[in-house]
Amino acid sequence: MKITILSLFPNMFDGFLTESIIKRAIQNQKVEVKIINFRDYSVYNNKQVDDTPYGGGAGMVLMCDPIFRCIDDIKTPNSHIIILSPEGKVYNEKKAKELTKYEDIILICGHYEGFDERIKSLADEIISVGDFILTGGELPAMIIADSVIRLLPDVITEDSLNSESFDENLLDYPVYTKPASYRGLDVPEILTSGDHKKIDEYRQAERIRLTKEKRPDLLK
Repeated sequence: MKITILSLFPNMFDGFLTESIIKRAIQNQKVEVKIINFRDYSVYNNKQVDDTPYGGGAGMVLMCDPIFRCIDDIKTPNSHIIILSPEGKVYNEKKAKELTKYEDIILICGHYEGFDERIKSLADEIISVGDFILTGGELPAMIIADSVIRLLPDVITEDSLNSESFDENLLDYPVYTKPASYRGLDVPEILTSGDHKKIDEYRQAERIRLTKEKRPDLLK
């Protein structure tokens, strides 16, 4: 898979791409991640990419031309283009799994007061990471890239993927490690029993209980 991220602030991705699971996935050639500063596609001497909105109003709006020119340059027949915007459908694990099916994903990060509306004609879909406002699309792009990359084959173990939150629309079960007792807080005896059938039953029951208590909306 290839993931290309269009951003005015490429340095924001330095730590994201050079640590932990994402770093290993890139090194092991499970994914290629490219960050493009679409300011490089501006035709102006000062590399301007935004301007005041027609009709007046606060702030600056990202102009069509730099982003269109960038997409013209990098798009392939397999590209799936995503704009990150609060107006999009809210992202979830189901969508992350759907995105793993694409060979080439392009994420376009907004900034300032948003996109010239015509830029949205480039998108195959628009995605929001939640009902809140951020200063730009860089953090949402990292969230989407991270959630997709970790699902790719051999990036993390199959056992880990099979026992995660949101599998079957349920939260994950509680987990513990040594010591078995700490400051009066004890590990449930069933987990130290060695009876794996009962442990599996306990964990499934806990997933249902926690989901009902903390995220009943998932059960709908």
